[in-house]
Amino acid sequence: MAAAVSGRVRVAPRGTERVDIWWLEPLITVLVLGTFVLYTTWAMVFGTTVNGHFAYYADPYLSPFYSPCVATNCPQDTFPVISWAFSPAWLIFYFPLAFRLTCYYYRKAYYRSFFWAPPACAVPDAAKRYNGETRFPFIIQNIHRYAFYGALIPLFFLWWDMVKGFMYHGHLWIGVGSFVLLINVILLSLYSFSCHSCRHLVGGYLDMLSRHAMRYKIWKFVSKINEHHMLIAWCSLVFVMWSDIYVRLVAAGITHDFHVVF
Repeated sequence: MAAAVSGRVRVAPRGTERVDIWWLEPLITVLVLGTFVLYTTWAMVFGTTVNGHFAYYADPYLSPFYSPCVATNCPQDTFPVISWAFSPAWLIFYFPLAFRLTCYYYRKAYYRSFFWAPPACAVPDAAKRYNGETRFPFIIQNIHRYAFYGALIPLFFLWWDMVKGFMYHGHLWIGVGSFVLLINVILLSLYSFSCHSCRHLVGGYLDMLSRHAMRYKIWKFVSKINEHHMLIAWCSLVFVMWSDIYVRLVAAGITHDFHVVF
């Protein structure tokens, strides 16, 4: 199989006549998502302590991977209410994981990149059979709307942790970490509220939005940020990992958190 490009004949990849670097996007997706999964697994399972101290807590900053921290082995000023001997992150990570995993955009991204179904336009699927999302385990993707509701719970606590990131033992604390947590929770909020499920919830299911003026305005706003859902999805994914890294660097004494106290 061959394709003519600018008067020259080039041999195209097997199964497609595309001769551009169509594989670059799925490759980048594999690298970014793969790095995130590996780092997150390490952070939650093995990266809990450093020199006997909480690796995910640098007073007053709490890593977003551990919010809300509700186990008895959490820092004292969090929410130690559940007797739990393992990593506290295992108690709450299911909500954001389910939300991301079933997200319409991420489904497209990892279907194309990891399963090659299909890897790109005009490129054949790797799988010989296609059953869609009608069979296990992909039928679980239908819980996305409910995963959205569950993801709002840790989002509430992330806002609370951000506020605490500006306070230190009764004083106003303004540090680099404070703004790291602020940017992180804004990006995660934009990711949640630009979701298609949120758009449907605020008014997408109504037959006549004109009869609901306030909901129509909210629906228009959500629709506007929904147009940038893909970009927000990537930015929030990378920044939540960076937020955890920053807190760990401060907790380990590797990075000094520049701050002022009033």
